[in-house]
Amino acid sequence: MNQRMGLRERKKERTRETVSETAVRLFLDKGFDQVSITEIAAAAEISRRTLFAYFPTKEDLVLHRFAGYESEAARTVRARPAGQPPLDALRDAMLRALANRDPNTGLNDDPEVIAFLRMVTGTESLAVRLTRYAARGIDALAEVLGHAGADPLVARLAAAQVVVVQRELALLNHACLAGGESAEDRYPQAVRAARQAFDLLRDGLGGVRLGPIPVT
Repeated sequence: MNQRMGLRERKKERTRETVSETAVRLFLDKGFDQVSITEIAAAAEISRRTLFAYFPTKEDLVLHRFAGYESEAARTVRARPAGQPPLDALRDAMLRALANRDPNTGLNDDPEVIAFLRMVTGTESLAVRLTRYAARGIDALAEVLGHAGADPLVARLAAAQVVVVQRELALLNHACLAGGESAEDRYPQAVRAARQAFDLLRDGLGGVRLGPIPVT
């Protein structure tokens, strides 16, 4: 019985992946707002009802690619070696992801990856939904930091800062690649930016020298 359930779940996951990939190809070809649910269902050879059973909204078809990523920071901290500070584990994980050209770092110049990220960041409904993923990531990381002994307020604020830094670094990398820079050329600067960002997270902004705000 358990084996049959496992096979059934795997089949459902394969269908979910196929439908999502079909939708993304259509969106990249025609534009997110120009493709209808009916068109996606027809291309995937399923009914509209079946499609909605897998993906309640049109945005879910795209953001399925981010499924599970929102808890990546929490998993990194939970799996870190004994005695390693959480920020060091998160920094090292980001550096590895940059070296591996993980699309979630924005440092991947595959044309489809760039087009996909451009669509997500340039489509208001997708960008709004992506903020919910970030919020869930903050919740998950704050919970892990709390279990590691951090004060609840400190855990929450630290988690929020980490998730925002990760997102902003990825957006910066994506902007550079979308502007024509190659991932190989961007890599050294992306590494420096990541190291500097985590230094700021560790040490705070007290050491940052800021000039006076210009009067307009």
